[in-house]
Amino acid sequence: MPEQPQIGPDEYDLLQRIGAGDTAAFEAFYKNYYPRLFRFILRMTRQPEAVEELIQETLLVVWEKPQGFNHESKISTWVFGIAYHKTLKAMTKSARRNNDVDIDDLTETIGDPTANPANNWENEDWLNYALATLPPEQRAVIELTFYHGLSYQDVARILDCPENTVKTRMFHARRKLQVFADAQEK
Repeated sequence: MPEQPQIGPDEYDLLQRIGAGDTAAFEAFYKNYYPRLFRFILRMTRQPEAVEELIQETLLVVWEKPQGFNHESKISTWVFGIAYHKTLKAMTKSARRNNDVDIDDLTETIGDPTANPANNWENEDWLNYALATLPPEQRAVIELTFYHGLSYQDVARILDCPENTVKTRMFHARRKLQVFADAQEK
């Protein structure tokens, strides 16, 4: 179910006030975006220890460069775009993609329930683990579309790619998740 932003001050008004150096406006903006960015970045990185720093870096851009918002999209699209690029850069820089699971290895393990009895997950854990099997670009598409309710057009802006690329990533992500789901049923 997509997360709905909290009802509060108009984001455009907050951003304008942030541009004027209003710390109270930034605090309200921060409180509104923190939980959404936390979830997004955690699902992207699978590294809880990296989330806080990436949220800080993302929102620092909002504080320092609110004029970077060009009014061609929603503010949330702009903010998630910043978070996405910061997250990918951090993942590449740290070369810690070892939390990503190879779908072939996973299917072999899941196919035999006695191979690892500790891997009997609850539904939510199962979904989180299944999402971890996806490359970051596909995870981002799933996260932004399903959990944040963004359109393919907005996701394309965030990921800085054509809308058809978003559709292709969604297609491949769904296929991989279906393979994972099928393996669970065996």
